Amino acid sequence: MHLLIPAAGMGRRMGSDRNKLLLTLMGKPILAWTLLAAEAADDVTSIGIIGQPADQSDFQQILGELSLSKPVQLIQGGDTRQESVYNGLQALPADAQRVLIHDGARCLATPQLLNRCAAVLLDCPGLIAAVPVKDTIKVVDPTGVIQDTPDRKNLWAAQTPQGFDVQLLKQCHDKGRTLGWEVTDDAALFERCGLPVRIVEGEETNLKVTTPVDLAIAEFILRQRLGL
Repeated sequence: MHLLIPAAGMGRRMGSDRNKLLLTLMGKPILAWTLLAAEAADDVTSIGIIGQPADQSDFQQILGELSLSKPVQLIQGGDTRQESVYNGLQALPADAQRVLIHDGARCLATPQLLNRCAAVLLDCPGLIAAVPVKDTIKVVDPTGVIQDTPDRKNLWAAQTPQGFDVQLLKQCHDKGRTLGWEVTDDAALFERCGLPVRIVEGEETNLKVTTPVDLAIAEFILRQRLGL
């Protein structure tokens, strides 16, 4: 199973002027923890890191320090996550059938989650990892007045990895580019094209490191896992 890791973003909400995946978490760059999970996932056979040219030397240094056994390709990203994933898809081998896409900032995803998603993807065209919403969600209008309270039994918080049939996802990206769609994840492209996307239960600890608070929580979780 091919794994693409979008890693082209900046760390503005982290208060950083550099790629947040290069920030340190427990003595390693955030991206390193994501790569270690991919390395340990039996069903992941190759890895593509989608980033900006300015970060490639840092990515190469991380790869040199990790000495992964799986092949890793550095792919140039775009101006948006959507463009970056499009570039990543073009860089896949011509015979690639299925792909997992996992945000580099979700560095606490376990190898077991990656394997579980890879296994389910054998029987469906698209999936996302997600967890049931615990909080009551309010829909509000532009003035801040509540318009609706949806039943949270039907609500799931999307995570990554997300997985897809490669050819179908390429077709969805091509259609999105033609029609000018702007989406925040690949599942949304599948949905707009009328294709089914299955939920695979994710992990409560699979948070996206976006702010300094997230970084502190991630360190706490890692310390618990490592028994430190």
